[in-house]
This record gives sequence, structure tokens and C-alpha cells, in this order.
Amino acid sequence: MSNSNPSKPGSPVWKSLETLIAVFTIIMIAAHLILRFALVTSETVQNFPLWAVLALGGTPLVWGLLVKMFHREFGSDLLAGISIVVSILLDEYLAGSLVVLMLSGGEALEAYAVRSASSVLQALSKRMPSIAHRKIDSRIDDVALDQIAIDDTLVIFPHEICPIDGIVLEGHGVMDESYLTGEPYMMSKTPGSQVLSGAINGESALTIRAEKLAVDSRYAKIMEVMQTSEQHRPRMRRMADKLGAWYTPLAVLIGLIAWIISGDPVRFLAVMVVATPCPLLIAIPVAIIGSISLAARRAIIVRDPTALETADTCRTIIFDKTGTLTYGEPHLTEQIYAEGFKQDEVLSLVGSIERFSKHPLAQAILNTVQAEKTITHEATEISEPPGQGLQGTVNGHSIQITSRKKLLKQQPEVESQLPEQAGGLECLILIDDLYAGTYRFRDTPRTDGLSFINHLSPQHQIQRTMLVSGDRESEVRYLADQVGIENVFFSQSPEQKLEIVNEETAQTNTIFVGDGINDAPALIAATVGVAFGQNSDVTTEAADVIVMDSSLQKIDEFLHISRRMRRIALQSAIGGMGLSMLGMLLAAAGYLPPVAGALTQEVIDVLAVLNALRVAIPPKALIDFTPGSTI
Repeated sequence: MSNSNPSKPGSPVWKSLETLIAVFTIIMIAAHLILRFALVTSETVQNFPLWAVLALGGTPLVWGLLVKMFHREFGSDLLAGISIVVSILLDEYLAGSLVVLMLSGGEALEAYAVRSASSVLQALSKRMPSIAHRKIDSRIDDVALDQIAIDDTLVIFPHEICPIDGIVLEGHGVMDESYLTGEPYMMSKTPGSQVLSGAINGESALTIRAEKLAVDSRYAKIMEVMQTSEQHRPRMRRMADKLGAWYTPLAVLIGLIAWIISGDPVRFLAVMVVATPCPLLIAIPVAIIGSISLAARRAIIVRDPTALETADTCRTIIFDKTGTLTYGEPHLTEQIYAEGFKQDEVLSLVGSIERFSKHPLAQAILNTVQAEKTITHEATEISEPPGQGLQGTVNGHSIQITSRKKLLKQQPEVESQLPEQAGGLECLILIDDLYAGTYRFRDTPRTDGLSFINHLSPQHQIQRTMLVSGDRESEVRYLADQVGIENVFFSQSPEQKLEIVNEETAQTNTIFVGDGINDAPALIAATVGVAFGQNSDVTTEAADVIVMDSSLQKIDEFLHISRRMRRIALQSAIGGMGLSMLGMLLAAAGYLPPVAGALTQEVIDVLAVLNALRVAIPPKALIDFTPGSTI
């Protein structure tokens, strides 16, 4: 059902009205209590704030519930509307005002927590530059993106976001494309290289030729997919709605039967008062809010309360690769040496010059040097021309770090000495112009990846685990083997990721875990979207849950918090409704008049809420797997 009509319940205008009603009700109830305990004897004066609540707040809420009933939407809130009317007829104005607060306050809290599509798209738009630097001859002018034509020459300054898809004409540097492609490394850019809109430029200016219009660029397509996925996201039935779907008509039926059999309408009113669904309207939100607080204390931000209700029912979990099951950092995984060269000697010479490099793989080599306690030496004549590799002199030896392509261009005769090309990244080492070895790099898998994946099925009833990445096949399959995932999809665009998630979600509830802009549409489409860290405003806006401390243990904690919240909330709601059912039967039999019924319901409410408050008490442990090594 569309919420485009502002007069419909659930529309943005309606949610704003509910928020105003909640605030107004709190103020008026406080005013009533002040007058009451200030020994004001006039009941009219005492009750005036409550009349205002019921007239100004209760009327629009009851009208909204009538609209829902007209559209055949019967939930627990419908019974609350009946209770508001009944409380007026019984002169139970405080009870009616409290129901108004429960009804409007719950909606207001949900509206505050739940993400809207516009916030995601706004974050996307804010990240993208509004202008581009167009170069004509020697002049550079700033022009709007929609004025850029195909084949225009543009300049991208250092650290700017690339405004359009294109090809490098001049300059050498690197770009961070990880948000868009899933590749975890800074990608080298030389004349002829492709650049993508949304990528972050490095420290060197690049001149590019526009290959597409702004509306057709990669970034624009992601925005388009994001908008589509948000518009077609299915509405989840809340826990209270499901329980209220049978509780509400049953309570009305009991009241009507009592009225018909006894001939006394007061019996119906008594049943309605004791049937007020406070365990649903208060206990479940209390459990949710307590769980949100517990999660926040553990660096897990729950943006959509529905995620807490549904996470424990998810049976498929889908991971992006980079930054979720990996650290998003290159790791030196293999050292291959030519005949006549020793590992410690070559690593010492390479480490001696890599200390002066800004290349993203340099730190991986230095980490290995440190781990193996290799001694380094003074280096001289260091040079690292953009796109040309690293050169230097150590202990009288000429050292060069280069790529396979550049080495074969310089010395084609060494091809027979080189190992076969494998997945991941590599660099080749020349010592005194002789091929000395090859270093291979992979994105570093998380050390707890294998044990985490292995425990999902027995401990969380996850029936299907998937790895969906924009990275290359060799990289994705390498990681899948490391962590034990069999369902693998590689080289996936945001559109393809979205299609996969939609297909899986159509069959069962899903969790998607990602951390890049290219994951945002999938995060929205999944039943529960979980984002790692704060790498992107777009990603965090699209996610239902944000894990601030990027750790698989936090995912486990969230799943346990969800399960615990559902268990305690259901205990409170079903237990409270069970006691209410007993009270309704007593009221229907004439043993519980309206006033006593209202007091009985208050006792039931207190018990349900007290039980729900247990959810905020931290348990002894919230993880049930032992982190182990995947390597």
C-alpha cells in the first residue's frame, strides 16, 4: 500500500502528526498529575488536560485506525482505538490518555529509528561532486555535470571524487575504487586506464576523456538501482501486528458474546478495558528499545527496529567480500625466488627500499619484514616514477620492483623463468638487472572467518551462506576456500547483487553484510542489511544495522541480541495476553467490573513491562563461537 497520500496512516505527514500527539500527550498527562497532586479538588480542572488529549490526540488516532480497518488491516492498535473510545464512555480519562500515548509514542519512536529512502539517496547525492573541471586548450573551467558531453577533456585534481566514467589521457597515479568495484586496493592509473565515477583520486592530478554522460555513469546507475530497490522493498509485518491479528478479533468476540448473553453492555465495556493490548503496545517496544540500548553499548547501532524482530528468523546470510570477511588490506602470501637467490637476502634488500614507497603493497612487504625480523640496510638513489615501479641501490646492488608486463617489455627473454600468473596481485623483483623473485599478495582474510561461518548453521539455523562480490573470480574463490563458503558469485555489479538478494529474499528472510557503496542496493533489499564501519555515509544510511567495530564477533552478538529480544518480548506479550484473556473471561462472566478490570489490566501491564525490561541487562556472553585461524 502506497504512503503517497499524506492523509493515510504510515505516510510521512501522518508520522509527524503522531510524534506531535505523543509529545502533547506527555505534557498534558504531566499537567494532570500536577493538578491532581497539588490538591486541586475540582475534577473538571484535574481532567481538563486529559480531555484535551482525548479530543486533540485520540480523535485523529481513532480516525486513522478506522481508515486501517476500512483497508482490512486489523492489528493490535485497532483494539487500542476501541479502548480509547471505551475509556471515554467509562470516564476513565487517564487510562484513555495512556493508551493514546502508547499508540502515538510507539509510532513516533519507530519513525525516528527507521531509515527512509530519501536519506539514502541524499547521502549519495552529497557524496558526488556537482561540478567538473573541463579543459579546453590550456584553460580549465568549472561546469555542471549535466553540461559534460562525451569526449570532453576533464581534469581530476588530487583527492577529488571522479565525476564521470572515462579514460585517462595524461598523468600517472592511483584511485580508490573499492566502494564501487569491491577491489580492496588502490588501483594504478596510467594513460589508457579506465576510471569510474565515484572513485577517489590519489595524490596526482589526472586528465581524462569522458566516455559517458553523467546520467549514464556508474555512480548514477547505482543511484538508480538504489531508488528502485527501496521502492520495491517489501513491508515486514511487525511482531505486534502478527499477535494482534488474532488477539484483537478474539477480544471483540468475547466482549460481544458477553453482551449478547447477559444483555448488559457494561460487560462489553469491561471486557474491552481489560483487553487493552498494553503487553503488545508497551512490552514489545520496551524490549526493542532495551535491546537497541544493549546493542549500542556493544558498538552495534540498530537503525531499524524491525531488524531486531526479524534477524533471528533469517535463514540465508549473504556476505560481500572486501571489508567483511576480509580486512580490505593486501597481505604478502607467497614468496617465489629464482635459482641462486635466498629468501632472507632478497627480502632484506626489497624491504630496505620499500620503506620509501607510497605504493599500497609496500606496507604488506614491510609487515612481513617485521614479522620475520629481517634486517634492512641503508638505501640510496630511491626513485618511484608514477606507473614505473620502485628503484634504489642497497649495499651496492641495484634493486627494482616492477610488474610482469613491464619486466617482459624490458627483458622478454626472462619469461621462461617466471612462475605462472595466479590470482591476486604480484610484483616482480630485479637485483642487478637479474630476475630474483616474485611476491604475491591477497586481501587478508579475517582470522575468525572460518569458525564464524561454521557456527552459523548449528547455532543460528542459517541454512544457506553466500559470498557475493564485485571482485575477480580468483580472489573470491580463494577467500571462499579459506572460510568454507560454497555458494560463490564473483564480478557482480550492484545491479547483479541486487538481483541475487531479491531472489534469495523471495524464498526466505535474508541478512546481507557489506561495507561499500556498491553494497547499498543489496543492503536495502535484504530482510536485514548490516554495514561494517563508517566507510560511507551511503552504506550506513542504507543499512538497518551498523557495526562500528568491524568484527564478525559483533555480527554474532547482534544475532544473539535479536534472539534474546524476540524470546523476552514474546514472553511478555504472550504472557500478558494470556493473563488478559483470563481477565476477559472473568469480566465476561460478570466477576470483573470495568473499574476493577482497568486496575487488573494495569497490574498485567506492570508484570509484562518488568519482564521486558530484563532485555537491557547484559548477559554473561553474547558470542558462542571460538575465533580461530583461517590461514
